[in-house]
Amino acid sequence: MSTTETTRATALPSVAHAPASRPAPSFLADTWNVMLRELKPMLREPASVLFAMVQPLVFLALFAPLLPDVGQGSALQWFVPGIIAMTALMGASMTGSNLTLEMNTGSHERLLVSPLRRSALLVGRALKEVVPVLAQGLLIVAVVTPFSFELHPLGILVGLVVLAVFAVGIGSLSFALALVSKGQDWLFWTVQQTLIFPLLLLAGVLLPIDDGAPGWLKVLGDLNPLTYIVEAERALLAGTWPAGTVAAGAGAATAVAALGLVVGLRTMSRAD
Repeated sequence: MSTTETTRATALPSVAHAPASRPAPSFLADTWNVMLRELKPMLREPASVLFAMVQPLVFLALFAPLLPDVGQGSALQWFVPGIIAMTALMGASMTGSNLTLEMNTGSHERLLVSPLRRSALLVGRALKEVVPVLAQGLLIVAVVTPFSFELHPLGILVGLVVLAVFAVGIGSLSFALALVSKGQDWLFWTVQQTLIFPLLLLAGVLLPIDDGAPGWLKVLGDLNPLTYIVEAERALLAGTWPAGTVAAGAGAATAVAALGLVVGLRTMSRAD
């Protein structure tokens, strides 16, 4: 046998046994990995969840004694759902600040050139918002339960799911705002702070927008998706299930989630 044939004979087995190339991770796998990456800092420092509770607990401590007597049941049944919704909105709206920090340090650019899908980078970050919403909502309920707040477990569970869907949309919009504000952190905080409080006040979180309110205020409240979510939360946490109110709240949360994901994915696809 010639030298060439010997070399070919020894080379063929190595080709036959060469390992096949690994398939690229799926979108779901990329999303899961990104979500775990975003959750790790919170899991390492669970106290961050408790620190985020300071503001809603201050609102409860200062406003609860001023609540009027509702005659039947506790006024907390009306007030607490709004506080839980406020916590979800404020927490999700500030998540883009983490992305601004990553862009300032260059870690976000390294993720963009990684094998991870850009869509998974946004969806995984947005889905992370579900965990703090559930944790903080349960903590608030645990705090107010000794103070004549009636527990309706199924209503609480459904209410938290609705808020989690809403938080995914708000978190996506927050990330989109962070991407647009690249290099201008002040722009992110200006827009975030300018929008968040009108949304809360027009939703009747702290004070109801009753029939005596000006017409223009009622119109703005009706255009606010958070209004329907808060009304649904109040019904669910009170143990009632008015179909129209719950459906409107769930629909508003789903619409915000869909809008946030569409805007966020488009912004992420154009990021450089």
